[in-house]
Amino acid sequence: MKFSKMNGLGNDYIYINLMNEKVDNPGALAKKLSDRNFGVGADGIVLIDKSVAADFSMRMFNADGSEGEMCGNAVRCVGKYVYDKGLTHKKEITISTLAGIKTLQLFVKNNKVDMVRVNMGAPSLNVKDIPVLYPEGEEVILKPIMTSKGKVEISCVSVGNPHAVIYIDDIHKADMDLGKEISENTSIFPNRVNVGFVEIKDDKNAYVRVYERGAGETLACGTGATAAFYISYLLGKLSSKANMRLKGGTLFMEIMDGIVFMTGNAEFNYEGEIFL
Repeated sequence: MKFSKMNGLGNDYIYINLMNEKVDNPGALAKKLSDRNFGVGADGIVLIDKSVAADFSMRMFNADGSEGEMCGNAVRCVGKYVYDKGLTHKKEITISTLAGIKTLQLFVKNNKVDMVRVNMGAPSLNVKDIPVLYPEGEEVILKPIMTSKGKVEISCVSVGNPHAVIYIDDIHKADMDLGKEISENTSIFPNRVNVGFVEIKDDKNAYVRVYERGAGETLACGTGATAAFYISYLLGKLSSKANMRLKGGTLFMEIMDGIVFMTGNAEFNYEGEIFL
């Protein structure tokens, strides 16, 4: 089985083209290949295929084998993959995901995709969309929850997948053990949740670290940056255009008429062949 290793700001996945390859059990394959000691090593795998509803489709599976609805860094890499591989010559394409169809604008240099702008859609604060077990009609914005480390204020939003945002004064002190507890073991999140820690530098810059359900902390999380930006914009902490600074690099976020757009890089690491 041939694969490509790619990353967006260090958020790395193994990309498999289902137009050429066959995958019978993607969850098990993700667990096997993602192991950084006994496998290829990645935050998960991404399957690229044809689509009836869009130009292409993608499915992503975390390192623990669970399937995620969407990944902002991965969808940018899919855009680069299909263009650089000659599967499309269009510079605006659509990708079908479990979180809906995403429209990508591809910025090309020397016949290769350099940057990708993704229409992330309109985030939802509806507790059913996230989902979070909270009284219907209410929004979870700066609401306290109890943890093993005491009360923590969270804000919840769906950007196609569930996120909880926590504000802190120093991004270097983000508590990933707390992130794991909230992500994996908090009963109010029936589908688990991605937990983003955010430090606001000024109205155009913020630092973000994310504990991703099923993967742990990654170098970057595109949907996590989107969630942090959206909540921060609603609270007046960030302007309508801002840089979200993650461990692996920076994503540029903007909001227009309630729609969030994310711009960032996408890179090939290497290609290989697996003998299963």
